[in-house]
Amino acid sequence: MPRETRTITPADIVPVADYERIRKAKRDENIVRKRLRRLSVGPHATVLFESWDSMWLQIQEMLRIEKGGDAQLPDELAAYNPMIPNGGELTATMMFEIDDPVIRTRVLGQLGGVEDRIFISIGDERVPAVPEGDVERSRPDGKASSVHFFHFPFTAAQVAAWRAGGAPAMFHVEHPNYGHIALIGDDMRQELARDFA
Repeated sequence: MPRETRTITPADIVPVADYERIRKAKRDENIVRKRLRRLSVGPHATVLFESWDSMWLQIQEMLRIEKGGDAQLPDELAAYNPMIPNGGELTATMMFEIDDPVIRTRVLGQLGGVEDRIFISIGDERVPAVPEGDVERSRPDGKASSVHFFHFPFTAAQVAAWRAGGAPAMFHVEHPNYGHIALIGDDMRQELARDFA
C-alpha cells in the first residue's frame, strides 16, 4: 500500500472476500490509530484527523457494505481520495455528536456557517480550515450539518513550527454559538506530523 503517493488506486483495494479475512485486524489497527487522531472540541464536536489508512479502510468498508464491486469503486475513490492529506496539509472530519434528537436539532439550528469559523493555531500562526466543497454544509435557514470535512493548508514555515514543538498547537471553533478550543497534545502532534511531506 503506497501511502507515500497520497492517493488510493484500484491496485490498493483488496477484494471483499480477502478483506473479510483481515477486517478485524485492520479495524483494530484503526482503533489504535484513532487514539492519536481524535480530538474533542467542546461538549459536542469530535475531530478526526484523516490519513491514507483511514480513507483506505473507509473505502473497503463501503465496498463491503454496498457490494457494488468494480462498478462502485471509482465513486468511492473519487469521494475519499480528496481527504488524504497531500503532504502540505492536515485533513479532518468534524462531527457534532448529540444523541438527543431535540437537543441535536436545537444546537445544529444555531450553528449555520460554523464551517467558516474553524482554524488551527501554532503559537501566533493561524491555519484556517478550507471546507471540502462536495456539498453545502449550512442550510439557508441557518442549520448546520452534523458532519463537516476540512483541509488545513500549511505553509512551509507553519509545517516547520508544527514539527519544532515549543509553541502550543490548538484547534479552534469560533462560532458565536459554539466557541471552543482544544489543545493538540505532543503525541497527537507527532502523529500528525507524518501527514506532511
